[in-house]
Amino acid sequence: MVEIKTPEQIAKMREAGLVVAAVHAATAEAAVPGATTKDLDEVARKVLAEHGAKSNFLGYGGFPATICTSVNNVVVHGIPDEKTVLKDGDIISVDAGAIVDGWHGDAAFTAFVGSGHASELIELSRVTEESMWAGIAAMRNGSRLVDVSRAIETYIRRQPRPGGGKYGIIEDYGGHGIGTEMHMDPHLLNYVSRKRGKGPRLVPGFCLAIEPMVSLGTARTEVLEDDWTVITTDGTWSSHWEHSVALTDAGPLVLTSPDGGRAKLAELGVTAAPDPLA
Repeated sequence: MVEIKTPEQIAKMREAGLVVAAVHAATAEAAVPGATTKDLDEVARKVLAEHGAKSNFLGYGGFPATICTSVNNVVVHGIPDEKTVLKDGDIISVDAGAIVDGWHGDAAFTAFVGSGHASELIELSRVTEESMWAGIAAMRNGSRLVDVSRAIETYIRRQPRPGGGKYGIIEDYGGHGIGTEMHMDPHLLNYVSRKRGKGPRLVPGFCLAIEPMVSLGTARTEVLEDDWTVITTDGTWSSHWEHSVALTDAGPLVLTSPDGGRAKLAELGVTAAPDPLA
C-alpha cells in the first residue's frame, strides 16, 4: 500500500527535509582531509539536536550511527568510525535522514575531499546527480512509477564515460516511498525492469525518495561482514545522490532541497510546487 499524504502532512515532511538539508550543509563543510567519518557523524548529530529532530538511521535495523558515510568504492550504508580518515582525492557519499513529529526526510550527496580529482570522478558524480533530477522531473500527476525509473536510466545510459566503457547502475538498491517511515512502498528501481511492470500511478500526495547509485564499472555489489557496508564487487568507485520528493497538485516539491528544487527544476522546464513553509 502506498501512503498518500495530505498537504498538511507534506508540510511536516518539508520541515524534516529542511533539517536534512542543514545536516548536508554541515557535513559537506566538515568533509576535509584529515577528518574521520566519525567526525562527520558527530557533526550530523549536533545539527539534528539543534533542530529538535531525531536521526531515522540510528538504530534502524541495528544501524549504529547517525548517518551513513560511504567512501570511494563503498556504494551505500558505510558505518562512520574513527579509523576511516578522509584523504585528499577521496570521494564520500553522505546519506542522512531526520524525523520531525513522526515524519521523515532522507537524502544523500557525494562530496569531493580536498582537490585534484580525476575528471572521471567529477563526471561520475555529475551524471549520478543529474540522473536523480531527471527522475524528479518525471514525477508528474498521472505518470507511472516506471516513468521515474526510465528517466533515471535513460539519462545515465546517454552519458559517455571518460575513457570509454559504461556506467554501472547499481541493481540491488534503489529508491523508496517515504512518510511515516523512512522506507515504505513502493520500491523504486533506477532502471526499467519488465518483471516489475509499470508500477502505481503517481497522484498528488505521492512521496518518493529518489536515489540513483552509479559506479565506474559494475552494477553488482556485496555486503561486508559488518552486515551493512555495501561495496562494488570490482572495486570501482561509486556515487550516490538522493532527494525526498512530494508530488502535489501543482507539481513536485523537493522536500530536502533548500529551495524546494525550484532552480534546478526550472532548468529542466518543470515548475516546482510552492513551498508550504514559505
